[in-house]
Amino acid sequence: MKGQGAVSNVKNKFESQEVFAAWQDEWEPDDKKHKTELRPIVSKTIVNEVKSTDLPFIYSLNPYQGCEHGCSYCFARPTHEYWSLNAGVDFERKILYKPDAAKLLEALFRKKNYKPSTISISGNTDCYQPAERKLELTRKILEVCVKYKHPVGIITKNALLLRDLDLLQELQKDMLISVALSITTLDETLRQKLEPRTSSIANRLKAMQVLSEHNIPVIGMMAPIIPGLNSHEILKMAEAFKNHGANGFSYALVRLNDSVEPIFSEWAHTHYPDRASKILNQIKETHQGKLGSKTPMERMRGTGALAETIRQEAALAKLKFFPDFSFPKLSTEAFEKNRNPQLSLF
Repeated sequence: MKGQGAVSNVKNKFESQEVFAAWQDEWEPDDKKHKTELRPIVSKTIVNEVKSTDLPFIYSLNPYQGCEHGCSYCFARPTHEYWSLNAGVDFERKILYKPDAAKLLEALFRKKNYKPSTISISGNTDCYQPAERKLELTRKILEVCVKYKHPVGIITKNALLLRDLDLLQELQKDMLISVALSITTLDETLRQKLEPRTSSIANRLKAMQVLSEHNIPVIGMMAPIIPGLNSHEILKMAEAFKNHGANGFSYALVRLNDSVEPIFSEWAHTHYPDRASKILNQIKETHQGKLGSKTPMERMRGTGALAETIRQEAALAKLKFFPDFSFPKLSTEAFEKNRNPQLSLF
C-alpha cells in the first residue's frame, strides 16, 4: 500500500498461534485498515539507561512506540510485540504515545540525586514522525530542556524538526544540542519504497543546511547501509552532507534481527524481485551467514570482506570530506544553576 513499508503483518513471537496475523487484514474494515491509530499509554519513567557499549550516549528518551515512517529495515519493529501488537503493519499504523513525557522529564530533572548527561531523543523510534505534528510531545520535551539547560541530542529522518528551530537555537547558546540527520539514499524512488513516510531527501538536506546556517551542530548519518541497494552511494552521500553544512559523517550497517528479517525479506521480494536474493545474501555475508547480529560493536559494522570494503570506503569518505570530525561535546555546566536557582543568591 502507498505510504506503507511492511507488506503484511508477521507472527508475534509471543503469540501461541499465527491465525490472528493471517485474518486481521482480511476482516478489518477498509476505512480503518490503512489509517494511523494513536493510542496514549501510561508511563512511570521516560528516560532509559543505555548499556550498549557501541552507542555514544548513556540515556535515551522515546516519546513514541511504533513509527509511521514505515522503514522496512527498522530495528525497533520487534519492540511492538511486547504490547501484543505486530512488528509489521501494526508498528506503522498503531502508534503508542506518552502524553506525560515532558512532565516525567521535568520530575527527573528535579531529583536531587540526578546527574546530568546528554539524553538522546529517538534512540528507538523517530521523535519527529508524522504524529508529532499533532501531538507536539518532542517540542514539549525540548521546552523542558531549555528551561533547565539540559544537553540533548536528536536523531531523526524528518525535516519537521525545523518547526522547533527556535528551541534548538536557545539550546545552542549554551552548547546543549546536537542533531543527527539520517539519510539512507540519494535516490528518491528508492526512498519512497524503503522509507515511505519520511521526509523527502531534498527536504532533509535542506533541513541540514538550515541547521548549519544557525550554527547548530548537525551530523549526517547514512543509516543503514544496505548492500545491493545503497552501498554504492557512500562517497556521494558524504559529499552531499558536506555540501549542505554537516559537521560530520557516520554510518551503520543494516541488521535484520528477529521479526525484522521476514518483514524486510518480503519487502525485498515485493519491490525488487530481480535482485532480492542478491541483497539478502550480501547482508548475510556481512553478518557471518546470518541476516542480523546482536553483538555489540560488530552489529552495526559487520564482519567479513564486504563489510571491510564498506568500512574502508566510509573511512575514505570521512578523510576526504570530514578529516577533522569529532562528535560535539555538549555542556552540563548550566544545569544545576537552573535546577536550583535560589542557590545563586548565596
